[in-house]
Amino acid sequence: MRRRHVLTLAAVGAVASGCSPDEPKSGRPAATPAPAAGEASTLGPGGLAFPVGFAWGASTSAYQVEGAAAEDGRGPSVWDTFSHQPGRTRDGDTGDVAADHYHRVYEDLDLMKSLGLKSYRFSISWSRVLPQGRGALNAKGLDFYHRLVDGLLARGITPVATLFHWDTPQALEDKGGWEQRDCAQWFADYAQQMFYSLGDKVATWLTLNEPKTVVALGYTTGTHAPGKKDRRVANVAGHHLLLAHGLAVQAFRGTGRKGAIGAALNLSPVYPADGSAGAAKQAAALDIEENRRWLEPVLLGKYPDGWLASQPANAPIRAAVRDGDTAVIGSKADLLAVQYYNPVFVTAQGGRVTKHPTTQAGWLEVYPDGLYDLLTRIKRDYGDIPLTVTENGMPTTNDVQDDDRIAFLRDHFRAAHKAVQAGVRLQGFHVWSLLDNFEWAEGYSQRWGLIRVDATTRERRYKASADWYRTVIAKNGIDP
Repeated sequence: MRRRHVLTLAAVGAVASGCSPDEPKSGRPAATPAPAAGEASTLGPGGLAFPVGFAWGASTSAYQVEGAAAEDGRGPSVWDTFSHQPGRTRDGDTGDVAADHYHRVYEDLDLMKSLGLKSYRFSISWSRVLPQGRGALNAKGLDFYHRLVDGLLARGITPVATLFHWDTPQALEDKGGWEQRDCAQWFADYAQQMFYSLGDKVATWLTLNEPKTVVALGYTTGTHAPGKKDRRVANVAGHHLLLAHGLAVQAFRGTGRKGAIGAALNLSPVYPADGSAGAAKQAAALDIEENRRWLEPVLLGKYPDGWLASQPANAPIRAAVRDGDTAVIGSKADLLAVQYYNPVFVTAQGGRVTKHPTTQAGWLEVYPDGLYDLLTRIKRDYGDIPLTVTENGMPTTNDVQDDDRIAFLRDHFRAAHKAVQAGVRLQGFHVWSLLDNFEWAEGYSQRWGLIRVDATTRERRYKASADWYRTVIAKNGIDP
């Protein structure tokens, strides 16, 4: 049986020199330092060592973990509004408290240190720093991110900041949100303020998280905020999201800040369900919507050939795309953040079929080879851009003895290693998620975290996967 134990602030141990000036110093012994990245001598025969400096990390997002929804001047986001509407989320759950990361930030920083994380990818709550989405910064909200970033740096963990992880300020949604072209500029203005405020400490920025999901679930099926059900509007919102990315990249260059910036795209390799010509044709068509529609504007500065022309003659997306837009969207990025969960298998009739086991999240079909195919495809089709995996993981009904998650991660790490061996410039891998959290429309019914968070007390507890991942990071590789 794997060792299991509760992690509280008193049990983890902060490094005394790793405390920011206002961070409480506990006097506890320092955690044992992990071996330097690339030090893989302890791997057994046949172990898979990753490149020196590989950024092993974990990810979260603001609304899913922070809580403190109405504290210190934070304004509401579309997810505050949506989750409080009856019937929108499982059991009526909301992110009002979530994992209470806002109040437990130092405890969570110590957890990250104890795991040996090299990188931590988080998101900034737009409405926490700009309660109205625009205008003067909220000093108390911004101070939280200063404390978080300072705490990361003091512990030797690289901060990776995402500017938009689905939580549009409600004040801007009331003005039309992503359906309005102005929202792209509002976002760029907010991004610029973050670059000036935190850019001397944060060297890696991600503009958008999964615009495809915002379009599919927020504007097409209505199962995510803001709860719209209009594919015509969805395509317009998708274009404005991409335009916001490009404008933010330009704003970053304009500040003169050093570092790297790119987008975080969730991508799904599409395969024919059988060997028929019809299935191959359907797969190629679906690949445009799943992948190329997002990759090509960001990396090539254009929509896929024929995509815009294929839209109905009166579709509002035709008017939304103006001359010069795709050039802005394609403003040169420094990296691409890849989020991989599942493949798609399509039949000759255009239907989707499942060929592999699924998880508690029924849509998550487990196919690690898809990650290798995806990473090598990006290199082959779009050039040798630096890549980092910013989300990969699974929920499980197992509590802390989550051996199924260990098997899932091990197989995906192997696929990532195979891609590195094939020449892919993969620089890091971030597990989703560091903490059990608010899983959007599924509320707290799914647990994705390496760290268990009690739904009532918010007490943190290591899962078996956290112990295992700590060993992977320490060895910078996977034992056979």
